[in-house]
Amino acid sequence: MRERTKTVKIGDRVIGGGNPVLIQSMTNTKTEDVKATVEQIQALTAAGCDIIRCAVPTMEAAKALAEIKKQITIPLVADIHFDYRLAIAAMENGADKIRINPGNIGSRERVKAVVDTAKERRIPIRVGVNSGSLEKEILEKYHGVTAEGIVESALDKVHLIEDMGYDQLVISIKSSDVLMCAKAHELIADRTDYPLHVGITEAGTLFSGNIKSAVGLGIILYQGIGDTIRVSLTGDPLEEIRSAKRILKTLGLRKGGIEVVSCPTCGRTQIDLIGLANQVERMVEDIPLDIKVAVMGCVVNGPGEAKEADIGIAGGVGTGLLIKKGEIVKKLPEEELLDALRSELLHWNEE
Repeated sequence: MRERTKTVKIGDRVIGGGNPVLIQSMTNTKTEDVKATVEQIQALTAAGCDIIRCAVPTMEAAKALAEIKKQITIPLVADIHFDYRLAIAAMENGADKIRINPGNIGSRERVKAVVDTAKERRIPIRVGVNSGSLEKEILEKYHGVTAEGIVESALDKVHLIEDMGYDQLVISIKSSDVLMCAKAHELIADRTDYPLHVGITEAGTLFSGNIKSAVGLGIILYQGIGDTIRVSLTGDPLEEIRSAKRILKTLGLRKGGIEVVSCPTCGRTQIDLIGLANQVERMVEDIPLDIKVAVMGCVVNGPGEAKEADIGIAGGVGTGLLIKKGEIVKKLPEEELLDALRSELLHWNEE
C-alpha cells in the first residue's frame, strides 16, 4: 500500500495511510426496496464486504437510505449521476460517502452546493471518472481514450473541488481495458496522494470478469497502488466479494481464510476431482482458519504433492487418504473423505 496516501474516514472505517485495502461492492436491488436492499447488504457483509454502494436514481431512493442505514453495519456510499439534489438528499439521509462525476452534475454552482453539504457534514466525496465518460476536449487532445486523458479528467475534477475548499476525497478511475486501466493508475499514483478506489469496470461475466479483474487488480495492487477495491462482475454481488478476498489473499494483502490448492486432472485421476475440489472450496468458506488445504486426485503422488499444505485429501479407486504435511494419517472410503476433512478442520485448534 502507498503509505503516503492521505487518510479518509468513511463511516467507522479509515482508508489510506497504509491501512488495509478494503473490499467494496454494489447492490443490484432497487434502493427504494428497503427490505431487499438490506437483506442483500447483510449477506454481503457476512461474506466479507467492507463498504457498500447503492444507486440513488430517485428522490425516493435517497430517502430510503435513512432506513437502510439503521439496519446495516458497514459504511454506505450513495452513487449519484446527473442530479445534484440527489447527492444532497443522500447525505442528509445518512450516506457515509457519495460517488459523483462532477462533469455530469451540472454547473459549478451545483457542484459547489454538493461540496458545501459534504464539507458541512464531513462526508467524503469519491470522484469517479470512467473511460467512457471523458469530455470532448480531452478526447480531442489525446486523440481518443487514453490513460493520460483519464488521469487529466479526474485531476481536473479534483482540483475543482479543492478550489471549493474541500479535500476529503477518494479518486476512482476505471476502464474496461485492463492495460489502459493499469497505466492510468500508475500515472495518477505519481501525481496525487488521495486514496484510490481501484477496479476494472464492466469486466464482464463471472468467467471473463474474474480473469480481467485478477490480472488488472494484480498489476495495480502489486505496485502498492489502491486503498479500496471492487471486482465488477455481471452476476451475484456475493461473487465479487469471494473474488476480491482471494485476490487480496493471493497478493499477501489480507490474512485469514483457508486456501484450497488442488492438482490438475490427468489420466491417473480415479475420482471426481473437479467436483471434490469445488465441494471443499465451498465447505471451508465458513471455517476461520489461516491454513492451506490440498485436494489431490492420485493416491500415488498425492501425499508428496500435498507436503506444502497443512492438511489434504487424495482419492483413489473407492478409497481416499487423509494427509497431514505429506504424511498419510488415515485411509477412508471415498464417500467419507469430505466429512473427515471437515471434522479435522473444525477441531484444528484442539490438537
